[in-house]
Parts: sequence; structure tokens; C-alpha cells
Amino acid sequence: MEQDQAWRRFVALLLGVFAGGAALVGLFILLIDPYNVVAFSLPIDRHIVSINQRHMYPQIARSGRYDSLIIGSSTSRLLDPQSLDKPFNARFANLAMNAMRAFEQVTMIDLFRRAVGAPKVVIIGLDSVWCDPDADRNRTAYGFPEWMYDDNPWNDYSHLFNAATAEIAVRLIGYKLGLYPERVRFDGYEIFTPPESDYDLARARYGLWGSRGQQALPELSPPPLPAEELRAAQFPAVAWLEATLAKLPPSSRTILAYMPLHVSAQAWPGTREAALEAECKARIAAVGRKHRATIIDWWIASALTREDANYWDGLHYRLPIAARIAQEIADAALNSKPSSDGSYRLTPP
Repeated sequence: MEQDQAWRRFVALLLGVFAGGAALVGLFILLIDPYNVVAFSLPIDRHIVSINQRHMYPQIARSGRYDSLIIGSSTSRLLDPQSLDKPFNARFANLAMNAMRAFEQVTMIDLFRRAVGAPKVVIIGLDSVWCDPDADRNRTAYGFPEWMYDDNPWNDYSHLFNAATAEIAVRLIGYKLGLYPERVRFDGYEIFTPPESDYDLARARYGLWGSRGQQALPELSPPPLPAEELRAAQFPAVAWLEATLAKLPPSSRTILAYMPLHVSAQAWPGTREAALEAECKARIAAVGRKHRATIIDWWIASALTREDANYWDGLHYRLPIAARIAQEIADAALNSKPSSDGSYRLTPP
């Protein structure tokens, strides 16, 4: 009998310690609030101490520090928002994410619009995710926390009590104590490519072309596809783009910027894929014209995209090219400046 009572006391104590510890961890998470979603959390600056962009970037959008944004996949991440602030007289955040699908991009734009108002300038970095015929099924690559992007703060709490959030909260404390670095600048900018000093052209070339080696691009036009096949082609993201732009007022400057994918990553000239890509771009152009967008297209075969030394791989250009693209965005959008070497095509609003 005494043994049973002792055992019950031990179990009760164990459960009490566990419950108390869990409550303390939960309170710690709520007070530190690394995602900045808790109404009664501590009034501290929350730096980006995690590379989990989908969870960390909504607080940048909601912060009110920025009136303009860059959105896109990793092909837009190297555009330094600070290099665009002065030309556009704006405060940019770069909210592009690795493998950011079109659905995620329009969701982020809508969050920004609802949280701080219509953006002064929005630059949408376009690439193949916008022409994905299965975009409605491929809405996210890494799991998208839609609860973070809605207007209901009360549905956030149930998602906070886990080891990952606790770890990020501890990292934030570590940052405050000088023990842990900031992972991403608070405007979203990060140099995620290797150091330029590590660049190896031979390795990059192998990544671009594989064992077949560098190839000359044929001068072929896309084959004509039957009109019924073109009409039947599905690009769900184009409809999302139109719905998103329709919510922006005339005062918002919209720039649709096709990022400069290397020619090895573009649809090969003369193929059915190239014809469908051209159809997708034509539909995006129609949406852009309807909503007064400037369209700048680097997603073409050009002196820039043919040059292997400009790239780490088929999707990611080097830092000097990123600086060039940012400058050309400003020149083309603000001054209607054409490309000096044919590396982009400009369609003014």
C-alpha cells in the first residue's frame, strides 16, 4: 500500500514537473515570439536568426518599415533592395524566397498590401514557376504556413508550441547576447551564393552543360502549335497574377521582370516547350498591359545569358550581374532606357 502511494506521488510529481516545464517553455515562446505574431510579447527588435524564410519573412512584410517590395524565387534573391531605394525614392524589402512558387508570391504581395497598404513599387521576378501548368497543385515546395499570412492572429498560437519555434526563440536570445549571428538582413536580403573568390568557371560550366559540354544555341523559332492546343494550355499562375494586380491602385508602380536564366535552363529553341513558354509570356504580357505594368524581359537568349562566366548554375547569376540587373531595372522602369546590348526587352506601361 505504501509502495503504491509512493509510486502515485512520484508519478504526480513527474507529471507536475513536466507540465510546469512545458508551461515555462510555452511562456518563453510567447514572450520572445520570434515570428512577431503574439500581441502581448516583449517589445524587442526581432532580427532574422533563421533561414526558414516562409516563417520569418511575414514579420518583415508587416513591420511597416518598407513601402515597396521585391518578390520572386531564388532567381530574384540577389537583388539588393538598398540599391533600389534611392532611384525609386522608396524603401524596399526583398521578400523573394528559395523555390518560392507563384501561389506563395501572390500570397505575400496580398499580405503586404493588407498589412501596410498598397506598395509604392512592386517588382515581381518572373521565372518558370509562373508558367508551370501544374501551379495549382505545386503551390509550395517546402510547406507553406498559410496561417501566418492571414488576418486572424488567433489561429497562430496553436502552431507556436513546438521545438522549432523554441529553438528560434533561443537563437534570438543568443543574438541579443552576442552569441549568435543575424542570418538574414531585416529587409530580407542575403547573399546565399558562395563567395565570389570561390568561383570556378570550369565547375560552373559543367553544372550548366553537363558532360555534353558547351553547346551553340540553334537559331530556330518555336514550332507553330495548333490554335486549339494553345487555347487549352493551362497556366494557373497567370490568373493569380491578374487577380493580384487588379487589387493594386494606379498609384502603385508594378514591374514584371523576367529574370535572366542561363540559356541552358531556357526552353531549347525550336521545341514544343519553347512554343508553350512563348504562349505563357504572351499571356503575362497581356495582363501586364491591362494593369499598367512595366515588363522587362531578361529571360531570352542574349549576350548576358549565353555567357557561362556570369552564372553559378542555370538559375543563379553572380553578384556583379545582380548589381547590373538592379541598375537596369531602375533605368528601364524610370527612364524607359533600352538595353545597350540587347540583353533585355522592354515593354513600357
